[in-house]
Amino acid sequence: MKRSHIIAIVVIAAAIAIIIATAGDASTYVNFDQAYQMASTGNSSQIHVVGELKKENGQIVGLKNSDDKLSFSFILVDDHKKEQKVIYNEPMPPDFLRSEKVVVIGNYENNQFIAKKILLKCPSKYQDQKLVKS
Repeated sequence: MKRSHIIAIVVIAAAIAIIIATAGDASTYVNFDQAYQMASTGNSSQIHVVGELKKENGQIVGLKNSDDKLSFSFILVDDHKKEQKVIYNEPMPPDFLRSEKVVVIGNYENNQFIAKKILLKCPSKYQDQKLVKS
């Protein structure tokens, strides 16, 4: 075999290995009911749940910081209107209080949703602004 053929085979094998490795880490978007069902069947993979922070009078309902400020919990309402307490064992992300939508990545442990990561969708600076013509 030519040297170029061997290099091509190695590159293709590496590409296949990378695709298989990343496909195994891929998580899915579900609601809290589906996440709970997955956990109760023994599936401990990381999942994404999209929702909105529960707010009343502009204040986030159920927001509690730990005494050491290294973790916090909050109430998230998924797209099916199910409310769930979410626990995040990291400090509160910047702009969390201004977020519109939140994606929590984690799973159920002992009937509680434990988030490993939080992704925020903050209000756009372009919202509610009118274009001004000069």
